[in-house]
Amino acid sequence: MTAVLRGTGRPAPELVAPRAARSSGPRRRWAGPVLRTLGPLALIGLWQLAVVSGVLTPDVLTGPGTVLRTGRDLWADGQLQEALRVSLTRAAIGLALGASAGLVIGTVAGLTRLGEELIDSSMQMLRAIPFLSLVPLFIVWFGIEEISKIILITVACTFPMYINVYSGVRNTDRKVVEAARTFGLSPFQIVRQVVLPGALPSIFAGLRLASTLSVIALIAAEELNVTSGLGYLMNQAKDYLRTDVLAVCVLLYSLVGLLADLVLRLAERLVMPWRKAVAVR
Repeated sequence: MTAVLRGTGRPAPELVAPRAARSSGPRRRWAGPVLRTLGPLALIGLWQLAVVSGVLTPDVLTGPGTVLRTGRDLWADGQLQEALRVSLTRAAIGLALGASAGLVIGTVAGLTRLGEELIDSSMQMLRAIPFLSLVPLFIVWFGIEEISKIILITVACTFPMYINVYSGVRNTDRKVVEAARTFGLSPFQIVRQVVLPGALPSIFAGLRLASTLSVIALIAAEELNVTSGLGYLMNQAKDYLRTDVLAVCVLLYSLVGLLADLVLRLAERLVMPWRKAVAVR
């Protein structure tokens, strides 16, 4: 029975039935992907407009249509697939090694005060060194073979992973750890079943940053006397002033980074389905 205000006959404001929740049905399912494509489409439209108006000339940057045709031709003769395969292999190996190293080191440093004192100061000092400045040193140490390129990507990916894992482990609720210890879990079980699951949001944040840096480091690594990969295509295109091929390679680098981020977002939703984004209406 609905309560009413005395003498007015109107329902009491605090007891009025709340407005129906905003539907997140069919519109929300397609609105997200559509909105995400608007930004890139707007950039392509501005690019085309600059070419048509003469602001961009072919010797500076060719138009989207020419770039699309060039990419199709490179794909048809097999050059693009091979270059993409080589570059993705380099980036994936470096990312896997760097993320693994950052995960282990960050966990060790975050678990104990001794680990923090022994590791954290050194890692903070090393991460302040721009990884691009290590290129000449890596050439001296490892030569110009494939190993130097992978190590450069590994180093670039290690530090963002370390920072996020270290922060996530340090912020684990100590009451939960004490409860797990009371129930008789071993230190290894506490790390595996309590600490790392609690640090998952930070771990995924580190992975996303590391995946972006793996592409940036890949671009730098493929400037080191390569004979295959997207960097090799770019060097050849630079020698012949082929801005269309250069644009194709740059766009592919960006797409690799975007796809890596999308894969990690999907993995985050699958691993942590309970974690919802905060929505401000």
